[in-house]
Amino acid sequence: MTDTAAGRTTDLTGDAGDTRAVAGRGGRLRARARRLRPRVPRTVRGKRRALRLAVTLLALAMLPNAWVYAATDDRVRTTESAPAKPVALVFGAGLRADGTPTRWLADRLDTAAELYGSGRARVLLVSGDNSTAAYNEPEAMRTYLVERHGIPAEHVVADHAGLNTWASCSRAAEVFGVAEALLVSQDFHIRRALALCEAAGIDAWGVGVGDHASILWVVSGLREMAGAATAAWIAAFTPEPEIAGPRETAVQDALRAGP
Repeated sequence: MTDTAAGRTTDLTGDAGDTRAVAGRGGRLRARARRLRPRVPRTVRGKRRALRLAVTLLALAMLPNAWVYAATDDRVRTTESAPAKPVALVFGAGLRADGTPTRWLADRLDTAAELYGSGRARVLLVSGDNSTAAYNEPEAMRTYLVERHGIPAEHVVADHAGLNTWASCSRAAEVFGVAEALLVSQDFHIRRALALCEAAGIDAWGVGVGDHASILWVVSGLREMAGAATAAWIAAFTPEPEIAGPRETAVQDALRAGP
């Protein structure tokens, strides 16, 4: 019995030691968290420093957006004031579950059809995501233009690797040989598209499409602020298209085919 009692005593002592060890680790973690927690300046001088730092960081964050606007300010037009160009490049904007264009994409396609109808664009280059067999954005865009607006199929060229704005711009230049074009996208996106297509070597003019106020519109606008920084980096270094592919003559063939 003495051994049993001693064993119990040893077990209890061991449990207490484990508890103290856990408590010690917890205390160290709490102390570390307190050290990492941002401290609110308590003095007037400290608050002024914090304010200046916040303003500086905000200004730096806004520089890419300021550059995008400054670089493209005189190149955003309406469907009535856009100059005539051989090609109108239409950027993808997603498909519904049934495979048809979303409302935003339909608006872009309707605007492109208007440009084609007025003679401001002779060929429409629709660029979108076709990364899987079940998701074919450019083909849905092409079908919409042909069936809804009666545009001749030979005047609608599809780029199946326009996975993002830079891919669409760089492939339009490098793969499809587009030297000048009208760009069609929503107002919140058109300026970044212009900056990127100019970086790709295209003499581009943008035609902005009206936006639909919604949560998606807010999210897209915030995303454009971050996208401006990426656009500035791309404009400076002009990387190769993610999917380059062989040179295609579809746009030139469509232009030679005439009206």
